[in-house]
Amino acid sequence: MNNENTELRFAFCLNDGGYVDDLKPRTVYQVLPDESAAKSDYLRVIDETGEDYLYPKLCSYRLNCRARSVMFYFRLLAKIYSHL
Repeated sequence: MNNENTELRFAFCLNDGGYVDDLKPRTVYQVLPDESAAKSDYLRVIDETGEDYLYPKLCSYRLNCRARSVMFYFRLLAKIYSHL
């Protein structure tokens, strides 16, 4: 597989969902593919521990973009949240 065509997926954490040590609001996390988790409305996220765990989709907003676009979305969402 060509690395240039590999699309990394990310999620913007809206709230920690009670996982205060593992998720930080207003943070972008990499999401790993997991079809089984998706069917149950969960995302497999590499969290603050550096490990991948399942978290409810309600805790985040999925960013559908290539890796080079993540910083653009992060800055945009940070601006939105700074005005709330």
